Amino acid sequence: MAFSSDNIAIFLAVLDHGSFSAAARALGRVPSAVSMAIAQLEAELDLTLFERSSREVRPTESARALEAEARQMAGQLRRLQAHALSLHQGLERRLTLAIAPELLSAPWSDPLARLAEEFPSLEVEVLSAPQDDALRMLHEGAAQLALIYERTRVHEHESFQELGSEVLVPVISPHHKLAREHKGGIRLEDLLDVRQVAIVSRDMAEADQRVLISRKLWRTDSHLATLSLVRAGVGWAYLPLRQVAPLLERGELRHIGFAHMSNELRLWVDVVWRNDRPLGLGAKRLVALMQDIAGLEARPPQK
Repeated sequence: MAFSSDNIAIFLAVLDHGSFSAAARALGRVPSAVSMAIAQLEAELDLTLFERSSREVRPTESARALEAEARQMAGQLRRLQAHALSLHQGLERRLTLAIAPELLSAPWSDPLARLAEEFPSLEVEVLSAPQDDALRMLHEGAAQLALIYERTRVHEHESFQELGSEVLVPVISPHHKLAREHKGGIRLEDLLDVRQVAIVSRDMAEADQRVLISRKLWRTDSHLATLSLVRAGVGWAYLPLRQVAPLLERGELRHIGFAHMSNELRLWVDVVWRNDRPLGLGAKRLVALMQDIAGLEARPPQK
């Protein structure tokens, strides 16, 4: 076989440096070894790749015709070697990140874009699931990381990194009966008998009681489904300010203003993993990249 990883490197070095001696210095070899390798390659291909003179070598048309594919092969070899090194250092084949639906609008995609640049061979799976289901996936081994809101209690096998906070606000359609009847502030207890739409697990025993107010509850597993139901006038919901701010500005949704307390609920956001299962190289790097996020909190819309 004429081409090999070694003589491809030599061929490209001569192309780039213009002489056998300069290519040899770049490769850490003696000029005679480079000259001999090119001569052997030419003999096996039955092609003249370089025209020799006393001081320099010039690539022939044949060499230029082979250059693009040679560079492509060299790049593939570098990526293959980098992948092998990453596997040796602990890079997992696939990384699964489970995200609470309310946090889908948070800036988690930029760290993943950086991760893709650094580890192009890593397969990444991003799954959306209600917070309790995301944690269940984490503990069952279906996900290595979970991006969720702070928990009221922490499992002994969980480790986490706090990333910032997210503001949840109660919103309702301006066409809903409650919005029409209460032009000013209302009291929290007034919401007890008004239907609430919430993103919760099917197991109500595990639901986060901090965001469940009403006795009447419709459940979803999607922030988009929740938002659609609220806009249709089915009920009210706690949703991330980051997500609903444009709708509030356009009057398509309305804040539920409380007369006796703040209507905002600020929850801290954590990336969580099992501390009894070692994280792979990709998961560790993603946690570090997420720490670079300058806070997840949204700002109220400017009036």
